[in-house]
Amino acid sequence: MTAAWAPAALAKDKEPPATPAQVQKVYDCRAIADAAARLACFDAEVAALAQAQAANDVTIFDRASAQKARRGLFGFTLRDLPFFGGGDDDEEKITRFETTIKWARREGYNKMRFEIEDGAVWIQTDQTDLPRDPKPGEKVVIYPGAVGSYFAEIGSLKRIRVRRER
Repeated sequence: MTAAWAPAALAKDKEPPATPAQVQKVYDCRAIADAAARLACFDAEVAALAQAQAANDVTIFDRASAQKARRGLFGFTLRDLPFFGGGDDDEEKITRFETTIKWARREGYNKMRFEIEDGAVWIQTDQTDLPRDPKPGEKVVIYPGAVGSYFAEIGSLKRIRVRRER
């Protein structure tokens, strides 16, 4: 009985994240009928919002900043957070990440370790032997595999299974 209920509960639509209290107070000013009182409310709440932002209690960012953060965190497991891909904006999910290699070297048991241009470090997790070491500036495509794994295609070399290290 529980097994039949669990998938249905997990399939429910996720609620959108709550609007921060400081922002909601600005929105609430719209409901004031008197123009002078509404302007005074906006002035006070916008000043409070600016103060909260200066104190790092609230962070405001646009869609481009969110996409940049998603790219920077690609490879980490953050699926439960709507901002990082657990939400409904499937068109913004990163499914292939194309970049270039900054450096690459072989480590224990002939595993490849490499850094990409944004500073993320990836390490090979399978036993695939590459015919040569990747070169700095060489193109790499990283994409998700099954069950939280990732693959990397480095230039014309073989595909390898990788995980993000940092």
